[in-house]
Amino acid sequence: MSIKAGLVGLPNVGKSTLFNALTKSSVPAENYPFCTIDPNIAITEVPDTRMEQLQKLYNSQKLIPTSVTFVDIAGLVKGAASGEGLGNQFLSHIREVDLILHVLRCFEDTNINHSGKEINPIDDYETIIAELILKDLESIQNRLEKLPKLIKTSTNDTKKQKELTTELELLTQIKENLDKGLVTKSQELIKNSQIQIIPLLSTKNFLVIANISENEIETYNENKFYKEVVKKFGPEKVIPICVRLEYELSQLDDEQSKEMMDMVGLKQKGIDQIIMQSYKNLGLITFFTCGPKEIHAWPIIKGTSIRKASGEIHSDLERGFICAEVFNCTDLFEYLTISKLKDLGKIKTAGQDYIVQDGDIINVKFNV
Repeated sequence: MSIKAGLVGLPNVGKSTLFNALTKSSVPAENYPFCTIDPNIAITEVPDTRMEQLQKLYNSQKLIPTSVTFVDIAGLVKGAASGEGLGNQFLSHIREVDLILHVLRCFEDTNINHSGKEINPIDDYETIIAELILKDLESIQNRLEKLPKLIKTSTNDTKKQKELTTELELLTQIKENLDKGLVTKSQELIKNSQIQIIPLLSTKNFLVIANISENEIETYNENKFYKEVVKKFGPEKVIPICVRLEYELSQLDDEQSKEMMDMVGLKQKGIDQIIMQSYKNLGLITFFTCGPKEIHAWPIIKGTSIRKASGEIHSDLERGFICAEVFNCTDLFEYLTISKLKDLGKIKTAGQDYIVQDGDIINVKFNV
């Protein structure tokens, strides 16, 4: 499955520099607005130490990890929804991502321009959300104007007419909430709904990247801007990193990077946190297929049945699914051999309704 996260923020908050660090690429990251006109896209591996352990046990030739596609979306400005700063183009790029990463500037530096009068990450976020809401209200209004006619012309299809009526009622409620800026209530309505509605921007899943300065890496909890961001969104939604340092680390080899991290007191790379939190926030888990040729990690939504999961490997496996042998990598790491797992009854034969668990290793039997 394709996983796509978009870096969003006002101009000059560190988006392109963070993108460079995430992908070890070299897109422009200059100190002026709209440096990024078209979205830069790159695929980044999801760190998973289990793969190296599996490779040793299976003596596999190569590793194929899961990945996240990161999109560096050009800086939004007030008025984007009405076309300011090429806003309509930027908003269309946001529509295509699964997760929004709001990059908020949480440091002061007179050498780096800021689009506002003063550094205020909450105001920056509200500016972006306001533009997303305006675009959503426009989309909702267009749909609401069409629904009465669609309902009227579906009198011969009771089921469809009921669905369209429910959609009309739901979109009306969402519009009322968004008119008041109540994004969370709109998200709850969508989550609890049984029908599919038009895709909205303001209600997309998101994380917040708090961009702090290099001299606050060990004391970021004292940063007044960071504390404001955590108070608004909660600690589980906020990832504090120094974007400039992350970029510098991305340009070094592993040994040099480790030395610099020790020097500044950084225990884990911020970009690794972003990648793993993006993966987790989208509700994804990983299962593996293993053999001497390769260890392959496969991302799926938590709660997926093994038959549907096998379709990620190949559509034939899902179509002709018979059963699957399943065991978890944690058991393999403990007992080290497949034969030992068999002796202990740790390998099970799973039917099509078995729900795949994170770390499962599966071998599908099928017939087409």
